[in-house]
Amino acid sequence: MATLLPMLVIGLLFFIFGFVTWLNGALIPFLQIISDLTEFQALLIAFCFYIAYVVMALPMSWILDRSGYKNGMVIGLALIGTGLLLFVPAAQTHHFSIFLLAQFVVGSGLTILQTASNPYIVRLGPHESAAARIAIMGILNKAAGVLAPLFFTWLVLADFPNITAASIAELTSAERAVQVEAMAAKIIPPYLGMAIAMFALAVAFYLVRLPAIKEEATTASDTPQRAIMSYPQLVLGAVALFFYVGVEVIAGDTIGMYGSRLGLANYSSLTSYVMAAMVAGYLLGLVLIPRWLSQQGALTGSALLGLIFTGLLLVSSDQSTTIAAVLWGWSAIPLVPDPIAFLALLGFANAMVWPAIWPLALADLGRQTARGSAILIMGIAGGAILPLVYGAISGAFGPKSAYALLLVGYSVIGWYAVKGHKLRNW
Repeated sequence: MATLLPMLVIGLLFFIFGFVTWLNGALIPFLQIISDLTEFQALLIAFCFYIAYVVMALPMSWILDRSGYKNGMVIGLALIGTGLLLFVPAAQTHHFSIFLLAQFVVGSGLTILQTASNPYIVRLGPHESAAARIAIMGILNKAAGVLAPLFFTWLVLADFPNITAASIAELTSAERAVQVEAMAAKIIPPYLGMAIAMFALAVAFYLVRLPAIKEEATTASDTPQRAIMSYPQLVLGAVALFFYVGVEVIAGDTIGMYGSRLGLANYSSLTSYVMAAMVAGYLLGLVLIPRWLSQQGALTGSALLGLIFTGLLLVSSDQSTTIAAVLWGWSAIPLVPDPIAFLALLGFANAMVWPAIWPLALADLGRQTARGSAILIMGIAGGAILPLVYGAISGAFGPKSAYALLLVGYSVIGWYAVKGHKLRNW
């Protein structure tokens, strides 16, 4: 019971992480249409969002050192609210640069929240069950990720059911200008409402009391003088997270663009398919870890599934809907082409990667845990860099062939699961 309140509080934060983060899956193809962007340009939205984790991770860790976890969370929520407010002038002026600035500010707010909340959950109970606790947070995070694109589709795109990149390309310049103006105006009310909600939550978090977490005792090999970069399990864990976040964002944020290119009417909600698969993966992980499956085993299996699904994606047909028909043809969920289905299934493969890497990478850091958390947070830069690499490859060889980049990411994750996390000295 002593951990119930902090679990609920941090759970709310993880829900916010997911909701704000996976709005990008619907926002990116939307902005690609109204701003007439290439895939590379559209993915700058993801770049500015995730690069904030690199630029702001260490400054935010310094703020946490001085403000404490709770006040850091308040600052983070206020920053997110400020970034969401910037979407109002961005939509009014159609200036893509303001959208990018708004994404960077939102990402900065999430950086301090992530830096505070992840080690908090790891240290809130036994190390052996840390992945299970993070999995609970992940369920909330990805459940929000399921809802966010549906929320965006309902509030922003309900009046434009048949607008895709393929259909808008057929309009005249005058018709397109009218359509873009109408679509841009619809984005203002929901983002204004979310900004107000973030400021209200900042006030609520300021008033709530959270217990202090207990850090691990230092050991003979963990002296205060030891440099943080001298821990191989941490540095290699950050590298693994770099590739993991990159492949996760590529799957979640490009599935809508791919669907729009194929002319699918439900392109803006396709990120929900990826997030639903991740929720299923988290629920399975919660049951299996640590009783039947170790954190290392979960990470190894995740990498293997990622390689399999990516390989099948690359050889599948855009005209076939066999996979979707088999998996959910019995339901009312719309069928999608096989490559889209395999992209969605990558959500299942990705689910346990983040919960497994964090405790493996923070193991034996003792009082260096907070600084180590900041290093791991910087690994989120993969969500900024790898999607741009995907966009560049897509422009040269096509969007489907560009998904071969995912094979590299899952190979790195697999190596860390098998060997990298065991290293304690360079």
